Amino acid sequence: MNLPPGAVRVVLVDDEPLVRAGLRVILDAEPDLEVVGEAADGSEVPQAVAQARPDVVLMDVRMPRVDGIAATRAVVASGGPGAPAPKVLVLTTFENDDHVLDALHAGAQGFLLKRARPEEVADAVRLVARGDSLLFPDAVRRLVAARGTDGPASGGLRDARLTAREGEVLRLMATGLSNAEIAGELYLGVETVRTHVGNVLAKLGVRDRTQAVVRAYESGFVPVHGGPSA
Repeated sequence: MNLPPGAVRVVLVDDEPLVRAGLRVILDAEPDLEVVGEAADGSEVPQAVAQARPDVVLMDVRMPRVDGIAATRAVVASGGPGAPAPKVLVLTTFENDDHVLDALHAGAQGFLLKRARPEEVADAVRLVARGDSLLFPDAVRRLVAARGTDGPASGGLRDARLTAREGEVLRLMATGLSNAEIAGELYLGVETVRTHVGNVLAKLGVRDRTQAVVRAYESGFVPVHGGPSA
């Protein structure tokens, strides 16, 4: 298959051969996507990533020997200078799967339900390949609330010393808005918003906006049960 320049290379990780086969059909049908490797367990992921050098790893969260959480950590740790780690998109059967939150902590860019439509799967892979996060704020909020890790309103982020504007940007990030949408809400330029997002990530000590949003909910900076933010 002759792929266009910049085509997205994908490794599939799932212990169910039928699931892998279905995903391969979906992704290989797209002109800009290619499945370059597979793994049936998290223990096989490091070798599969090293051999295939994918852009995205589509990762099952529950597997019998090494789960998707540990495998995600391994993928994130595989990057180095000049060779960034592949992006990880977690697959789950249940939206309330508590393992999803752990996978996001481990460095996954987002998660997708296995019942997603084929076009949603393809679009999600493209999204995370670009470096964007695939977030479902309502689902993240429910997962955090169920775990009971949300703390007093701003205590968890007080040491980060966010400015008022950075706090506004983080709250809007937590609703799932893109940089362009945040710019529209705050009447700012997109580049200015991008700078604020970068400052938020640096001050929180997180890799990406997915982890920033999880931190915002877990700290209580953005309430998981409604009501005013701190």
